Amino acid sequence: MKLTIRKSADRGHADHGWLKSLHTFSFADYYDPEHMGFRSLRVINEDRIAPGMGFGTHPHRDMEIFSYVLSGGLEHKDSMGNGRILQPGQIQLMSAGSGVTHSEFNPSRTEPGHFLQIWIHPRQRGLTPGYTEWHPRPEHDAAAKVLVISADGRDGSAVIHQDADVWRIRLEPGTTVTHELAADRGAWLQVMRGSLAIDGTALATGDAASTESAGTLTISANEPAEALLFDLR
Repeated sequence: MKLTIRKSADRGHADHGWLKSLHTFSFADYYDPEHMGFRSLRVINEDRIAPGMGFGTHPHRDMEIFSYVLSGGLEHKDSMGNGRILQPGQIQLMSAGSGVTHSEFNPSRTEPGHFLQIWIHPRQRGLTPGYTEWHPRPEHDAAAKVLVISADGRDGSAVIHQDADVWRIRLEPGTTVTHELAADRGAWLQVMRGSLAIDGTALATGDAASTESAGTLTISANEPAEALLFDLR
């Protein structure tokens, strides 16, 4: 199976003092025509926010936006009336649709916040804005592969307006998980922490691998590792 590797060190970098961000794809002042996205996946930003700081109220439209909290907390407020503080391992998914405003802050005055912010193009423009969350259940703690986002909300996943499945991969040393990629689909694996191997190719924290070859993906780890796996039309 043909894999394309995106190394962590090759990502775009922004340092605003209160915010340090790594950009897998072109974003804001970082532009690389070779990395504009992957299928419907448009943005993967790894953000670290200083205590008490964050993104003030700003608008979005026609984008599915979700955040995965790695450490610390993330406080979300939006024009739909939602207000939450997300904890590590939790996901919020906002469908911006025809237009919303929101803010995101680190609610801690002492601890930094660390999360991934991800944007996926919706299947159509002008949708009614919406908000949903995914919280892990106790049985997910030891699960190697958990569906966290899908178009139909199956298995308790958060709902996205796109033909996209997102899986949380969490592996202990010596464990392996597989994924069947159908024809005419693409897979993107983003390592969030630890290191793992996909079809024998080693990936470290922040690295990614993608493929558009149908078949079985085999993901294994020799140390504790956590990743997101995107299966996209």
